[in-house]
Amino acid sequence: MKIKKKKQTRKPSTTLWMVSILSGLIIVFILALIFSQPPKAIPVSGGLMGTEVRIDSADHVVEGSDPGPYYSNPPAGGKHYANDWEAGFYTGDEPDVQVAYPEGYLVHNLEHGYIIFWYNCALSENCEVLKSQIQSVMDEFGSVKLIAFPWADMDTPLTLVSWGRILPLETIDQDIMRQFVQTNRNKAPEPNMP
Repeated sequence: MKIKKKKQTRKPSTTLWMVSILSGLIIVFILALIFSQPPKAIPVSGGLMGTEVRIDSADHVVEGSDPGPYYSNPPAGGKHYANDWEAGFYTGDEPDVQVAYPEGYLVHNLEHGYIIFWYNCALSENCEVLKSQIQSVMDEFGSVKLIAFPWADMDTPLTLVSWGRILPLETIDQDIMRQFVQTNRNKAPEPNMP
């Protein structure tokens, strides 16, 4: 008499089940973390605010010559003049700033760790309010290494710039302005220069 052997079916081991369940839970946890994070409104990388801008050179060029082209508008770094401007709020009407290429001086300021508030009144609902808000933030920081400068050739009413970083603002937010100053000021090739 022949004895029929039952086909043995292999039962998965408890360890295999545990590994499968644990792997599934880890994947669910990672996906939950990814999708639960709110999108960042402000680009931040390397601990600095704003979008990183390519800079090929920080060489000095002859004053009065065109220092550009630049990789951003307004410029966030690049070739510039050997002289810079004093910190402060500029309207563009000052006789000493009515030059062909003010960016040549201002980029030198950026190289020294300045923050520039480039503003465009033509895109602002109320230019006086815009200027007042910028001035208010500058005053909070004693205007140290801060410049406000009109720039008609941009698509937003305000763009914050530090060396190699740019942050355009469609709507004015003084908290973001303060944070940009705190985070990006003196983060430049020559931060110890006045």
